[in-house]
This record gives sequence, C-alpha cells and structure tokens, in this order.
Amino acid sequence: MINIISMKPVTLADVKEISGDLEAKSDLRDYLKEFSKLTKKQSDNVVETLRKMNNAKFKEEYIVKVADLIPKNAEGISKIFSDVSLDEKEINEILAVVKEY
Repeated sequence: MINIISMKPVTLADVKEISGDLEAKSDLRDYLKEFSKLTKKQSDNVVETLRKMNNAKFKEEYIVKVADLIPKNAEGISKIFSDVSLDEKEINEILAVVKEY
C-alpha cells in the first residue's frame, strides 16, 4: 500500500523530469508528448513570474495549469480560474506572462 505524505501540483514539464525513463511508460510518454507545450525552464519561468505577482487569487494549482495550458485569451484563463472572479487587469497580467510562449 502506498502512503501519501503530501501532495503538490507539478507542471507537465516537471512530470517529464520526475518520471525518468519514459520509454517504459508509453502511455505517459504519449500524453506528455501531446500536451506538454513548454520546456522545464520555460515552465519554471511562467510559474515563478506568476508567483511573484503575490495575488491571493493565484492558487498554486491555477499557476501550474496556466504553465501547462498556456491560455491564449481571457476565456482560457477564466476556465482555469473557474471558481475565482478575476478582473480584467488580473487577466491581462496573466496573458502578458504567457504571450511569449
């Protein structure tokens, strides 16, 4: 039996790194190949930039999803932050971070 000590949201780029040999894990490899859009460094940059905004509405799991999905518009951001009401300024701040990717 596995005993979970703690849980922490991680980006898909982190999953690639943590998982080790993906050749033996073909389903995971295929999933990551299809959905992971950024390198580890790029993903870390997005996460750190959003964290530095010190916005209480930006929960860690939302930040990680932004780094994974790289939303291109306000609708994409609203889907990630579905239970939080972001104002236009906050949405534009997020878009400014992800626009270069």
